Amino acid sequence: MSKQQKQLTMTILMTPDMANFSGIVHGGALLQLLDRAAYACAARYSKKYVVTASLDQVSFKAPILVGELVTLYANVNYVGRTSMEVGIKAIAEDLKSHEQRHTTSCYFTMVAKDDDGKSTPVPALNLTTELDKKLYQAGKMRLEMRREINQRNLELHVEIPEDFG
Repeated sequence: MSKQQKQLTMTILMTPDMANFSGIVHGGALLQLLDRAAYACAARYSKKYVVTASLDQVSFKAPILVGELVTLYANVNYVGRTSMEVGIKAIAEDLKSHEQRHTTSCYFTMVAKDDDGKSTPVPALNLTTELDKKLYQAGKMRLEMRREINQRNLELHVEIPEDFG
C-alpha cells in the first residue's frame, strides 16, 4: 500500500501585482493562492479532480508585504465520503532579516468529482499519530458546526426584497 500524500507545501514570492499601493498583499490575492494550495493538496490526496465547496474560519493575523516569501502548509485534516477538509497555514518570511510570521490560517472543504462531474468517494484517512487524530476530530467538529449553522440559517431564512439596496 502506498503512503498517503496528505500534506503539501507551496512557497510563493509576493509581487507588486498582488498588492495595494502600500505594498501590502490583497486578501483576495492570498485567498486565490490558498485555494490553489487546497486544490493541489486534496487532488493529490484523492487522485481525483476536486472543487471548492466551502471556505471557513479565514484568519488574517498579520499583513504580507511585497517581496516576502509566503509558504503555505496544507494538510488533509478530515475526510468524509466524497469531501475533504484541508487546513492551511501561511507563513511569511522577510528575505533580508529571515524573520518569519504566521499570517493566515483557514479551512477549505474540497469535494472529489468523477469524469461526469458527480461527487465520487475518496480514500479514508489513515490516522497514525496523535496529531492526526486531533486534526481529524477538529475537522469533524467544524463539519458539524457548518451543518448546524446551515440548518439555523434555513430556519431563520427571510426573503430579501427585490428592491433591496
